[in-house]
Amino acid sequence: MARKFFVGGNWKCNGTTEEVKKIVTTLNEAEVPSEDVVEVVVSPPFVFLNFVKSLLRSDFHVAAQNCWVRKGGAFTGEISAEMLVNLSIPWVIIGHSERRALLKESNEFVGDKVAYALSQGLKVIACIGETLEERESGSTMAVVAAQTKAIADKVTNWDNVVLAYEPVWAIGTGKVATPAQAQDVHRELRKWLSENVSGAIAESTRIIYGGSVNGANCKELAAQPDVDGFLVGGASLKPEFVDIIKSATLSCFFPLGNLASCFIGLDLMGNCFSARIIESPSNTD
Repeated sequence: MARKFFVGGNWKCNGTTEEVKKIVTTLNEAEVPSEDVVEVVVSPPFVFLNFVKSLLRSDFHVAAQNCWVRKGGAFTGEISAEMLVNLSIPWVIIGHSERRALLKESNEFVGDKVAYALSQGLKVIACIGETLEERESGSTMAVVAAQTKAIADKVTNWDNVVLAYEPVWAIGTGKVATPAQAQDVHRELRKWLSENVSGAIAESTRIIYGGSVNGANCKELAAQPDVDGFLVGGASLKPEFVDIIKSATLSCFFPLGNLASCFIGLDLMGNCFSARIIESPSNTD
């Protein structure tokens, strides 16, 4: 099976109508690898979801930045999964560190939100990540494992889940995990999924990196075998987001101790592309 590279753009609480038009125009005019090579999703603020969806090229998709934990009702200011489905919005970001920290969303609450969104037919970008204090204390894996477990406890089908590892200390700070640091955590997360969910899900689930990703550092990060793409913040509002999308062509997976093949060629635009073909694990418990 192949893990298609995934690039998400989280616009957060940014943009005016004119600014959004400009961003979408840049994306629509960009020459990027085909959707067979990379899946691209942009996440504008809720008020612009339909507007962006109406203007955006057909091979890119739109995500909401959050949705409520259950069916709508007397929850002022919230957005229900049913509303997003009604608007034909296919994706939603859940569990971003800003909501965990500022709005006190617990691991269990995030797990419930992921499960409910999936039950309503949405695809989910589920965010996890440690603070600087947690990294410096050596508890990175304990933290992200607990966050992932809260999701795994509520989810049985991972087909529509993308796991986004975003170290909190690297989000919007200009700091970025080194490619080796990112790869280490992604590898351990995949190992955790294999040991606690299943080998098949560990191999098929895309684990993407977020945290000050930009046009300068994306290529080396994309080349890491367990980094399956990016969730991009500030740079997704800039033309360099196109360069980040193009970094998908540098991704090629060679798992140790397991046979894999990587095909590299040129598409019709002359862009180099690669496809990661991964042998299914023998143990699919």
